[in-house]
Amino acid sequence: MRIISGKYRSRIIHPPKSIKARPTTDKAKESLFNILTNKFNFETAKVLDLFAGTGSISYEFASRGCLSIHLVETNSRHLAFIEKTIKELEFNQIKPFRTNVLTFLKTCSYKYDIIFADPPFNLRWIDSIPEIVLNSKILKSGGMMIFEHPRNKNYSHLKGFKEERKYGGVHFSMFENITPP
Repeated sequence: MRIISGKYRSRIIHPPKSIKARPTTDKAKESLFNILTNKFNFETAKVLDLFAGTGSISYEFASRGCLSIHLVETNSRHLAFIEKTIKELEFNQIKPFRTNVLTFLKTCSYKYDIIFADPPFNLRWIDSIPEIVLNSKILKSGGMMIFEHPRNKNYSHLKGFKEERKYGGVHFSMFENITPP
């Protein structure tokens, strides 16, 4: 796994074999961040990374100078690796939370510019994630939620859906909060 761009461009990160996560591919990350770079000023962006896994997406945002990144991961092994990496790379703007995503969303009062969700594809409530996140009212007006999902899923019928991008086996559905501030 590597960081694609920013201060730590080309930095290789080696998660231990005990981490059972499916990191977003380099090609998909690069394409996604090209889209986000044209829409957001990372230096002022507040980001939420749900189902953080290895922390790969959070490291990309931090390497690009994001103001604030909250990441949510329930697996203690994954979180220990993430915390170690945060410390090694001095990513002080990343704040990890070890909790269930549903619990976090119910109690969170913070507002985010960008929310990234990459759940395990076998999660039984995967189809509910976009609506749960968007109904939690933590996405700022004009903000974007990116939902990574299996190729056999389609979310274009949901409120706020903007577009779907496909990069091999990686599919991103993007949603915008179009409610007035």
